Amino acid sequence: MNHRLTRATTRTTRAVVPRAARGGYLLVRDEVIVSPETSLRYRVERLLGEGGFGQVYLSRKLGRSPLAPDVLCIKVSTRMDGWLREAHFGQLLHEHPRAIQVYDRFPLMRPDGTMLYCLALEYARHGDLSTHLHHAAKGFTEASARREIAGILEVLGKLHRGQMLHRDLTPMNVFVCDGRKLKLGDFGIARPQTDRRGVTARTLNPFAAPSDILAGTAPKWQARDDVYQVGQLLGMLIKGDARSRIRTTDVRHLACSDHLKEIVHRCIGERRKRYESADHLIDALRHPPAALRSAALSSLRGVHLCFTGILRKPRREAVAAAARAGAVVHTGPSTRTTVIVRGRPNAQQAAGKDAGLKLMDIRRLRAAGHRIRMVTETQFWRLAGVKR
Repeated sequence: MNHRLTRATTRTTRAVVPRAARGGYLLVRDEVIVSPETSLRYRVERLLGEGGFGQVYLSRKLGRSPLAPDVLCIKVSTRMDGWLREAHFGQLLHEHPRAIQVYDRFPLMRPDGTMLYCLALEYARHGDLSTHLHHAAKGFTEASARREIAGILEVLGKLHRGQMLHRDLTPMNVFVCDGRKLKLGDFGIARPQTDRRGVTARTLNPFAAPSDILAGTAPKWQARDDVYQVGQLLGMLIKGDARSRIRTTDVRHLACSDHLKEIVHRCIGERRKRYESADHLIDALRHPPAALRSAALSSLRGVHLCFTGILRKPRREAVAAAARAGAVVHTGPSTRTTVIVRGRPNAQQAAGKDAGLKLMDIRRLRAAGHRIRMVTETQFWRLAGVKR
């Protein structure tokens, strides 16, 4: 047996009884455990929470050491695999200002032969985001939501650039620290991907997983699926409620700008149209797209166009007029679209006055480098040779 592990066990100051006799607790109040890695001693105070990962206890470091703060959490599990991953990501994200810090990691053998795997973690005073929003009087302002989600995305961006996926970006794994500062934790099911096709989604949290992943129509989890979960978090911050997931039909009712509504909608909407990585989403949060303004156009001949909004005349008349003028009409925007004819906005648009589904598609295509011009309905009828 490893000598250091034996020493840590024998220095535990309370008699340890089997888990069944402890009422299911892996650690007990006032128990002192010792890390064989750092020789730091920790006194357990109370259970904070538990889940598939194991249990988390509020604890206090005994003695003086710069390696860890006085108040922290001990996360303990009987499974080695998740512990190894979290220990690895703790080292990878050491001192990252938006990641929950891992100060110590060590195994602990009980006298009954049970092996426990422990992590000493940063303590988030206000708990996880789900708990915080449940007790808070209101959600985050748009400015603070943008700032805090951008902070979480900085952590996620580091993972994505290293070809790693988090896969568990739920309000239970985002923690609220002093000043309502959000930090990302729990990397127990994070995985590296060997290529950009993603990783097989065998283990996931159904509460926050995209519907196409749950249905099996998208068998591999990709960076855009992490983005979906961040979009859910962003919507929950604005709504001030993390009890249920945000639906695309909920987006237009969020108390924020149309630009932010559009970002949320694109994150949680159709999979192929999502931001491809954390870095793309950060860029969208920090740099609003250029406004769609009407452009000069001399003829409709040869253009590929589509219509959006409410027209003064029936849509079928507009389609026929466009065809007579030599245009090719599409039902919706695509990479072939060169012109969009914009009518009066529909009050029920998906993400606000300037953010209907087609307008969002146009902005997405323009951001990807496609040149698409917009004309008003008045311009269109003039170019089609039809008098008002």
